[in-house]
Amino acid sequence: MKVAIYVRVSTTRQADSDLSIPDQLRQIQEWAKANDHLVVKEYIEPGASATDDKRPEFQKMIADALLKPSPFDAIIVHSLSRFFRDAILMGTYERTLKKNKVKLISITQFTSEDAQGEMMRQIFSTFDEYQSKENAKHTSRAMKENARQGYFNGSKPPFGYSSVESDVQGINGRKKKKLAINQLEADLVKQIFTLYLDGYEGRSMGVKQIAVHLNERGLLMRGAHWRSQKVQSIISDTLYMGDYYFNVYDSKSGENRPPDEWIITKIPPIINADIFEQVRLKRESRSPARSNPRAISSPCLLTGLIKCGHCGSALTLATGKGGKYRYYKCTNRKNKGNSTCVSKNLPMEKIDKIILNELADKAFSPERIQKIVSEFRIAQQSRHDASKQQENLIERQLDQLNDRQTRLLDAIETGTIDLDELTHKRMQQIKTSREALLIEKANLKSHVQMNFDPLRASQVQQLSESLKLKLLNDDQGIARSYVHLLVDQIKVTSGEARISGNVSNLLATNAVMKNKNGHSNQVPTSISNWGG
Repeated sequence: MKVAIYVRVSTTRQADSDLSIPDQLRQIQEWAKANDHLVVKEYIEPGASATDDKRPEFQKMIADALLKPSPFDAIIVHSLSRFFRDAILMGTYERTLKKNKVKLISITQFTSEDAQGEMMRQIFSTFDEYQSKENAKHTSRAMKENARQGYFNGSKPPFGYSSVESDVQGINGRKKKKLAINQLEADLVKQIFTLYLDGYEGRSMGVKQIAVHLNERGLLMRGAHWRSQKVQSIISDTLYMGDYYFNVYDSKSGENRPPDEWIITKIPPIINADIFEQVRLKRESRSPARSNPRAISSPCLLTGLIKCGHCGSALTLATGKGGKYRYYKCTNRKNKGNSTCVSKNLPMEKIDKIILNELADKAFSPERIQKIVSEFRIAQQSRHDASKQQENLIERQLDQLNDRQTRLLDAIETGTIDLDELTHKRMQQIKTSREALLIEKANLKSHVQMNFDPLRASQVQQLSESLKLKLLNDDQGIARSYVHLLVDQIKVTSGEARISGNVSNLLATNAVMKNKNGHSNQVPTSISNWGG
């Protein structure tokens, strides 16, 4: 009988250092020779789990086995777990092979071809699946403890680090590994942080410019060109200040685990915490989701908003009496001399107070609050209706995909169609489409519907007063955030200040809407549809 050999180990590390593959080959070849079988093909899988069929050599073997006629009469494995550790898929593939008159034989779990033999193979397969899950559970627990003790579980170290052997021996006989600084790569990491903070030759640099800068100078990332996404990941990764997290990503679901399941491993830092924090603040200030970044760092309430009504230039901070008095001064007059503009210095404290009081009275009047609440409720209902329609559409699409999947599986089971590469591809497409729809459905469900009853006049008044207090209290940070959220521009002449902006969407982004008493310490960070 012509036979093919299939051997496998689960990881590339096993393939490199283990004797399992040579031993499997030797035993199967000796068994084939003793039973007068001719080995015509060998399929060697160095590092792939048998919990699914995403294995190149496995798929190549199945494709060859389904040729008509097949080049071999049987596939020989050391144990059935080498072929599959999933009982259902094991049975599906075995039936598919049998239809093309190709047997599956284990030299250590030999069974007869009758009903009793089939039952024994199912028992073996079910036990292999259970054992695989148990092994995965114990391996995961061991790797978590390894990380807690400061050791590195991965095979490829993050950029800036090398994986080095420690003096401690693991339970598998190999030395445990730790992350150590790779000086050449670490210097490049430091350069990236410096470029982001300080720029280059007086020019500010973002992640895209940094990537171009490095690539033009041949400073590559392990032989590959830098991309803006990789630069962004480096300047935002806490591992560079010594906090490396393990167990963050679930390889099966493709999603991040909850933060309380992450395990921190302390490693040598490349960037000190102060620099990392400066970079973090700069990244957040540049984020389009944040309010005007000038409002974050400036000590002046109206910086970036207040303009000279005479010449249109910005008004900036000026001081007198050794810093005792502070003024808003036209930048034209400050930079080019007092003769360039007829505007006067404006006392900062007085102007700030006038603007805040006027803004509080106009933006948060009870009439305007009532109008905003009504418009907000209408908009919320409209979004809710649209989400419901979309959810219903997704449900119908999921039902259609489930029907297609059921019909396809029934056709495979009854032998109407063969489980070939094309069929497998169709099954994978259905699975991918279904997962995408489920994610979209979950996203729709996660949107909080802020449904509430109409506010009474007393509640509107209370909300109005609460918002005014937030704007007028002594907390300069809150006042600055609200002003930069609500105001687009302030033009000031000698006797008049014109404020332009729009508050119609304010409450849509404010956590104060979550209760009718208006108790909230949060400040909105962005607003859309300005003007009018």
